[in-house]
Amino acid sequence: MKLSEFQFDLPEELIAQYPAESRHDSRLMVVHKDTGKIEHRVFKDLLEYFDEGDVLVLNNTKVFPARLFGKKEKTGAKIEVFLLRELNIENRLWDVLVDPARKIRVGNKLYFGDDDLVAEVVDNTTSRGRTIRFLFEGTNDEFRTILKRLGNTPLPKYITRPAEALDKERYQTVFAKNEGAVAAPTAGLHFSDELLKRLEIKGVDFAELTLHVGLGTFRNIEVEDLSKHKMDAEYFDVGQRTVDIVNNAQKTEKRICAIGTTSMRSIESSVSATDTLKVAGGWTNLFIHPPYEFRIANAMVTNFHLPKTSLLIMIAAFGGYDLIMKAYREAVQEKYRFFSYGDAMLII
Repeated sequence: MKLSEFQFDLPEELIAQYPAESRHDSRLMVVHKDTGKIEHRVFKDLLEYFDEGDVLVLNNTKVFPARLFGKKEKTGAKIEVFLLRELNIENRLWDVLVDPARKIRVGNKLYFGDDDLVAEVVDNTTSRGRTIRFLFEGTNDEFRTILKRLGNTPLPKYITRPAEALDKERYQTVFAKNEGAVAAPTAGLHFSDELLKRLEIKGVDFAELTLHVGLGTFRNIEVEDLSKHKMDAEYFDVGQRTVDIVNNAQKTEKRICAIGTTSMRSIESSVSATDTLKVAGGWTNLFIHPPYEFRIANAMVTNFHLPKTSLLIMIAAFGGYDLIMKAYREAVQEKYRFFSYGDAMLII
């Protein structure tokens, strides 16, 4: 398929700038693959679609405060540094994005806070990418404490306001455990502790995995032929307990629901030769686009994504191109809220 087939008109005011007042009170569009029926519900109604023995696959990655604001040595020019990936713990080497990129060169020193933290630019990576070394003498725990104090919640650029106190809690799932993501697995943001407890009482099982969401998930696709697009690699980990829960549900023909595109990519990166889930981990750059045969999940919860993104393309592969594009047109018409803090879709 071609990238241009995933274009649709999205009014800017539908890109959510704030989350719903309560996590489980977001709107929920339910799309039935077999009949093409579309329902308009509220997220807490998810409870009605799952029964005892069904499984929700949750990504338990935790977002760290990856956006730092600082200044350049000598000129004092304001700069923004977005931490992408820690390359070496001992040497405090990180891959980062910098803004404005044209002014930040190898050899520059960057200062953060009241000069609490100093970094040196040691290499260029991409146009806005650099490798930096933090010059810090203390322990790793002390370094992490300072990073957390100086860092800001890494809201995506589509959210045009600065990060606020509420974002520390709301741009994080209630089941977040393993720190390492620079963006939230947003489908999981709709789950409240209360909703999870009610699902648990109903007998629904939870299978956790980790995929540390990187900015590659949101990188623009720049080729018309989708088969030529390369995803950035992201670290994932699928353990034995999750494998046992999912394979048991598969055996008994229960509903297996991937919560978000990151959970879906993780399980599809962990398929055995017999089309069951296997223990797996490492780096995945799997790009799912139509036509694609999904082997594990038969249901999915996801947010509403922007036009021409890898996320929308995966959803179309799962739900069927025509049905998903029809659902998106209806979402715009019904003024659903889009992107990270927006509403949700359940595909069954």
